[in-house]
Amino acid sequence: MHKSIWACLTTLAALALMSSLQAWGGEPESLSHATPPGAEVSTKTEVLSAGAKVLQTHSPLSGFNVYLVGFHPMKDNPSLQLEAHHFCKVVNQDFMQCILFDGNTPKANLNGIEYIISEKLFNTLSPQEKHYWHPHNYEILSGELVAPHIPEPAQHTLMKTKINSYGKTWHVWDTGVYGRPGDKLPLGKPMLAWSFNHDGEADPGLVQSRDKAMGVDTPELRKRRQDLVPLAQPQMGVDALKGEFPRPTTSIPGIKNKPYPPSDQ
Repeated sequence: MHKSIWACLTTLAALALMSSLQAWGGEPESLSHATPPGAEVSTKTEVLSAGAKVLQTHSPLSGFNVYLVGFHPMKDNPSLQLEAHHFCKVVNQDFMQCILFDGNTPKANLNGIEYIISEKLFNTLSPQEKHYWHPHNYEILSGELVAPHIPEPAQHTLMKTKINSYGKTWHVWDTGVYGRPGDKLPLGKPMLAWSFNHDGEADPGLVQSRDKAMGVDTPELRKRRQDLVPLAQPQMGVDALKGEFPRPTTSIPGIKNKPYPPSDQ
C-alpha cells in the first residue's frame, strides 16, 4: 500500500471518529487504572499550559492519529498483562511509531512506546536484535487488535497492511488493568513487552473487559479476518512464551512459529 493510501486511511479514521462523537456525544471510554499522587494543578500552571498550546505549535506529536487497542504480556513476566492504547504515526510504509496509554480519556497515563516494522525491515535485523521484536499475526487474526470506531472496511484494510509485521515495545509503568490495581508512579526498570500468540494466554476477562467498555466484538472481528489467514507467514517469537501461562493454550489457523537464527542469546 502506498503512503497516499495510508493518508486516506488516517483521514477516514479521523472523520469517522468525529462523526461518532457527534452521533454518540462522546467516544466509549476506557479508563485508566492508576492515579499518580500530587497536588492539584495551580492556576499559574494552567495559564502557562494554555499559552504554550497557542504559541508552541510545532509539535512532533502531530500526526499520531492512528488509534489501536491491544494487549501486552511482559516477556520476563507474562502474568503481568496490560491493555495498551496505541496512538501511532505512520512514518513510511514499513515503519510506525506509537505512544502507549492505559486509556483513552484526558486522564490516561502514558506508560510505554512501541515501534512497528514490516517483515522486510525485520529481516534486516541482527540475530540478537530479533529477540526484542514480537510478532503481530495472532493479534490481528484473533481479533484482539482493534482500530476502534472507523468503518469496518477501513479497519480491515489497515489490519491487512500489518500482517507479518513486528513490534518492539517497552512499558515503563505498570498502571494496572482489569481486576488489578497498578503502581501509583512509574517504578523500576523498563519492561520489554510481548504479544499473545495462542488462545488461552490472555487472563480471563481481559479481552471481555475491553470489549464491554469500548463496544468491540472480538469474536466477530476474528470471523471477518479469516480471509487474511492465507497471507500470514510463520513468524519468529510465536513460541517465545510457550509454557509460561497457567492455562491450556491452543493455536489458531495462520499462526506458525519460525525458529530464531543462531545468536549469542
